[in-house]
Amino acid sequence: MPKITRGTPAFWRTGSALFLGGFVVLILLYTTQPLFPIFSEEFGVSPATASLTISLTTGSLAIFMLITAGLSESWGKKKLMTLSLFLSSALTIIIAFSPNFTVLLLLRLLLGITIAGLPAIAMAYVNEEFHPKSIGFVMGLYVSGNTLGGMTGRILTGVVTDYSSWRIAFFIVGFLCLLCSVWFWRVLPPSRKKESVDKPRFSEIFRPLVPHLKNQGLLCLYGLAFLLMGSIVTLYNYVTYLLLAPPYDLSHTLVSWIFIVYLTGTFSSAWMGKLSDRLGRVCVVGMGIAFMLIGVVITLHGSVFIKVVGIALLTFGFFGCHSVASSWVGVWAKEHKAHASSLYLLFYYGGSSIVGFVGGLFWSSFHWMGVVSYISALLVAGFVLVVRLNGLSRYGKGSGEA
Repeated sequence: MPKITRGTPAFWRTGSALFLGGFVVLILLYTTQPLFPIFSEEFGVSPATASLTISLTTGSLAIFMLITAGLSESWGKKKLMTLSLFLSSALTIIIAFSPNFTVLLLLRLLLGITIAGLPAIAMAYVNEEFHPKSIGFVMGLYVSGNTLGGMTGRILTGVVTDYSSWRIAFFIVGFLCLLCSVWFWRVLPPSRKKESVDKPRFSEIFRPLVPHLKNQGLLCLYGLAFLLMGSIVTLYNYVTYLLLAPPYDLSHTLVSWIFIVYLTGTFSSAWMGKLSDRLGRVCVVGMGIAFMLIGVVITLHGSVFIKVVGIALLTFGFFGCHSVASSWVGVWAKEHKAHASSLYLLFYYGGSSIVGFVGGLFWSSFHWMGVVSYISALLVAGFVLVVRLNGLSRYGKGSGEA
C-alpha cells in the first residue's frame, strides 16, 4: 500500500486522529499544573512537592515508553495507542476521588504508565505511514494537538476549580478525553507494517536502544528535548505562585487564562515545521531557542501584560523547536524508529520531571529571578547542542540532514 500523502481524505482523517491523540496526552499530563498552589494549601505541601503531581507522571511515562515501543511491534501500533488513551482517560476520572495527596501521587504515577503507549509510537507511526514530504507537516499537526491540549487542560482545570473544585475539574477532563479516544479508535487506520507473530523477549525490547545511544546526532536531539522541555515546564510550574501572590493577587481563573498563550505553540509547531523544509532544521531550531531565551528574560518585567508576552514568546519558540526536533529523530534513526522516538521522549519527559522539580528549589531559594536564571542557563546549553548538530550534519558525521 502507498504511503499517506497530503491532500487525500485518508491524510486528513489520520491527521485528525493524531491531533486528538496529541491533545489527550498533554491535557492529561499537565492538568495539575495550575493546581499547585491549591495542593500546597489543601494538603500542606511545598511547591516542589506539589510539582511531583507532574514530575512522577512524566517520569513514569518516560521510563515505560521504552517498553511500549518494543511491545508495539507485536501488539500493533493502533491497538496499543488506543488502549493507552482509554485507560488514561478512565484513570483521570478515578483520580477525582483521591482521598489524600499520597493516593493522588500514586494514581498520577500510574497515569504516566498507562499513557506511555501513545507518544513514541505516534512519532514512529507518522514516520512509517506518511510520505516523507508530509512528515514535517503531520508532526506539526500532532504537536499542535499537544499545545491545544496543554492549554485546554490548564484553563479548564483552573476555571472549574475556581467555581467548583479540582475534583470536578478532573472528572470533566477525563470524560472529554474519553470522547477523543473514541474518535481516535474509529478513525485511525491500522499500521501498514505487519505485526510480529512472536512476542518480544524483555532483553530484545531494550537491545535496539543501544545503537541510538551511540549516535551523536540523536544524543544531541535527546539533550535538546531534555533542556527545552525542562525550561518550559519550569516556567509554567511556578509562574502561578508568582501571579497569585502580592503584588499581583490574581484569581485562579485569571491565572489559568494566561495559558491561552499555548495557542502560539499551536501555530508555531505547524509553521516552523513547514519552515524547516525550506530553511533547514538547524536554522529553525536555533531561531526557536532564541525566541525562548528572549521570552523568559522579558518575564522579569513587573507588568503582568509584559510577562504574558514573554511567556507567549517562550511557548512559541518551544513548540516550534519540538516539532522540528521530534521529526528530525526519524531522519537520524534509519531503523527501530519507535525505539529512537521513545528515547527522545524519555529525555523530553525526563526534562519535565527532573528539571521541573529542581526549578522548584530555585523558586523557593531565589524567587522569580532564580527561575529565570535557571531557565536561561538551560537554553544557552541548548544553543551549544544546536551548533554541534550543525557540525555533525555539515561534515557528514551522521545521517541527519541539517
